Amino acid sequence: MFKSTLLAAALAAAPFAVHAQAAAPNDAQIAHIAYTAGQIDIAAGKQALAKSKDRAVREFAQSMVRDHTAVNDQALALVKTLGVTPQDNPTSQALSADAAAKLKSMAALDGTAFDRAYLANEVAFHRTVNGALQSTLIPNAKNGELKSLLQTGLKLFSEHQAHAEQVAQAAR
Repeated sequence: MFKSTLLAAALAAAPFAVHAQAAAPNDAQIAHIAYTAGQIDIAAGKQALAKSKDRAVREFAQSMVRDHTAVNDQALALVKTLGVTPQDNPTSQALSADAAAKLKSMAALDGTAFDRAYLANEVAFHRTVNGALQSTLIPNAKNGELKSLLQTGLKLFSEHQAHAEQVAQAAR
């Protein structure tokens, strides 16, 4: 059940660039968006683990790396089970470009400045993911299993957002 919940979260993780895609995403595009988003959060978490010395920030980053790695593994298994080939799309492309720019800008930061920027980014990421789940991904998912997982993911990502906000508040 926990892995399914994580999968739902991953499927939701990418849509802060859904606006870049003219048509509503189909299930194959949602799968690609989800995997891309998971990779983005894994990269951000690994960057935080390499740069931060703050225990709470490192614990949060480790949980993001762990959760999103598990999610991506499960997402790949789900698309194989469903016989869906993830489809690249403008949203995935925009996510990748935005994430590369964010990682580059954060690489120039150190110490508390880095920690605050990382946490602010994670809060914004999860807030946007939750909004995209509600307004775009869940309504556009056609497969019932996928839709159910996305709904479960919304609950998990709300918890991730609250955790990111808590760590960010403490780091001020």
